[in-house]
Amino acid sequence: MIQATILMGVSGSGKTSIGKALSSATGIPFYDGDNFMPAKQIEKMANGTPLTDEDREPWLESLHLLIADQFRQGKSLIVASSALKRQYRTILRGNLEGVKFVYLKGNFDLIHGRLAKRQGHYMKADMLRSQFDTLQEPNHATIINIEQSISKCVKEIIQKLGLIALSGVDPLNSK
Repeated sequence: MIQATILMGVSGSGKTSIGKALSSATGIPFYDGDNFMPAKQIEKMANGTPLTDEDREPWLESLHLLIADQFRQGKSLIVASSALKRQYRTILRGNLEGVKFVYLKGNFDLIHGRLAKRQGHYMKADMLRSQFDTLQEPNHATIINIEQSISKCVKEIIQKLGLIALSGVDPLNSK
């Protein structure tokens, strides 16, 4: 079955790290939503200004088009996108069947600590509060507790979504 697995959550929740590990374990291509963000929006966040709904809309639409294009080609994919609001998830899903959201959930202190240690990323730890304030927790998503290791998160996602790990690849040892 063709599927888009969208890893969602606030910045610092592990979307990219878990996405890469999940891709390695399953062979499903991973797309980091940050790579589709227009430079103007990245600059805005790097200067400490949170994005508005209007800022995010073209970015979310480009991710939706990516998903739709991959589906037309008969391909599954994994996408990292904060998808903080219901309306953002609606844009990402559109009218496509097979879009699954995985909410990488963690508390403010855990994630703030991660962001404070992160080097060279435009999202600064002092902007995390605005993401938590914006977050509308999803009602229809697979919830993964990010207090566990990346490999355990990957194993849980594979199990809960019914994904198939590559032969000879142990999800607990995927990076």
